[in-house]
This record gives sequence, C-alpha cells and structure tokens, in this order.
Amino acid sequence: MTTAVPASSAGASSAASPDRAARTQSPFWRNMRKFADNRLALASGVVVLLFVVMAVAAPLIAPHDPNATDLFRRLQPPAWMAGGEWAYPLGCDALGRDILSRIIYGARISIFIGTAVILVATTIGILAGLAAGYLRGWVDTAISRLVDILLAFPYLIFAIGLMAMMGPGLSNIVIALAYKEWVIPCRVVRGETLAAREMEYVEAARALGAGRARIMWREILPNILSPVVVVSTIRMANVIILEASLSFLGLGVQPPTASWGSMVADGRAFMLEAWWVSTFPGLAILLLVLSLNVASQGLRDAFDPKFHD
Repeated sequence: MTTAVPASSAGASSAASPDRAARTQSPFWRNMRKFADNRLALASGVVVLLFVVMAVAAPLIAPHDPNATDLFRRLQPPAWMAGGEWAYPLGCDALGRDILSRIIYGARISIFIGTAVILVATTIGILAGLAAGYLRGWVDTAISRLVDILLAFPYLIFAIGLMAMMGPGLSNIVIALAYKEWVIPCRVVRGETLAAREMEYVEAARALGAGRARIMWREILPNILSPVVVVSTIRMANVIILEASLSFLGLGVQPPTASWGSMVADGRAFMLEAWWVSTFPGLAILLLVLSLNVASQGLRDAFDPKFHD
C-alpha cells in the first residue's frame, strides 16, 4: 500500500531539488570544494580567520590595556600565573606593557591596513585594467607606460619616499602603499580583458547594441573576477610585510599605538636579555603572512583553470 504525496509538496520538493543541484554544481561551489580538499590551505585559512576574529574582538580578549605602562614590570619574562592571578604569558616590554595585549591590538593595524590597501588598489587596478584592455589605443599606451614607470621603482624605497614626504599616519600608509600596489591587479585585469574582449559572449553583446560601459561592467568584469580575487589575496601578505617594515623604520604607525613592526624595533636593543620583546611580534607577522600565502596558493589552485586537472 503506497502513501500518496500531496501535489504541492511534490512540486515544492522537485522545485527545490534543481535549485540545490544548481548551487552545488555551480563553478564557484565546485572550486570551493577543491579548496576545502586542500587540508593545508584550509588550515591556513582558518588561521587567517582567527587573526581577523582576534583583531575585531581585541577589546574583549586582550588581558590588559596595551598602552598601560608600569616600570616595575619592565622586561618581565613570560609568566602565565603570578600569585594566583592572570599574569603576562608573553612577557612585558621595556615600558612594562603587556606584549600579548599589544600583539592582539597590533593585529588590528596590520589587517586594517592590508585590507584597506588591497581594496583601494584593486578598485583602481580594475578600472585602469578594464579601460586599457578593452579600449586599447592611446588609453592602453598611457596606462601601460605608467605601470612600467611605477614597476621600475623598488616598492619599499618608493613607499619610504612617499611616507617621508607625507608624514606618518594610518591614512598616509594606505595612500603610500596603494600608490603602487594597484599596478599588479591592473596588469592582471588588462590581460584577462584582452582575452575576454574576443570571446563569443562579448561579440554577442556588441551585436545586440550594448555600449562599451555595459560590456566592460556587465559582461567582462564578472568573468574575470576570480583571478583578481586570488591575486589580491596573495598581495595582501606583501602589504602586511611592507606596513611592518615602515613601522619598524619609524615611518608607519606612531607610538603608543601597537604595531607589530614597531614592537620588533622596540626589542632590538634587548635581544640578549629580553628576547621575547621582539620574538613574539615577529612570530605573529610570520604566522599571518605564511597563512595568507598558503591560503592564497590554495585559492589559486582551486579557482585558476590552468591548475585544474
């Protein structure tokens, strides 16, 4: 004896099944499954996510005020508990400030600057790359020559010169790093646009009377975003290193704001007697940058067709 299924339920389930199947068979979700199958890349992505959570929730998880000084704790070594109370698990610096709390707050600076620079640079790079790759002619020539000129300057020296002219500050760091960072996504977008402008779907849009702006934004851009996202993720690790380098040289974030680069610089004079002052911020930079690089390589392997079997 069979049980009849209501027509409305059967219709709903049959309508939902194709939707779920379409989502699971879409290129994006197939590529995400490939990324999840890469255990090392997935673990690195989790580490990056933990750093982001740490930066966002810094006021809630930091055990002490990162800028509170106490010369009685000067260069205190790492200690988890003291007198039954929460102590300083990563030690204190030359001013008696808690290194763990400063590392947690320093993650805010590194992630904020890295994200801001990548967003600004990627936006400029997309605009310039689309114009150069699709319009060609003098537009392509002018943008390409500007890119060549900027690439001729060493990145760090170029950023140091800009910071020396503009002065320290968060906004100036973002401007100094984005001033040259946009050339990388620009070259990627230009190359992808040159290939996409000859594709059938672009020819069909032209035949239907679509204008240049519509073709660039509605037809080409959605189809070239994957490599742009992958390149931007890879470049974020480089931006974090550059920000730490500027802060190390005293041209980045100014005291007393916690920055990993300035924390490493503060501990240079105490490497033999208080190794923890520079070592733990340096390890934070290493762990975040390494995790970003491994996760971005996993994204590249999953989303770039050249790396698919």
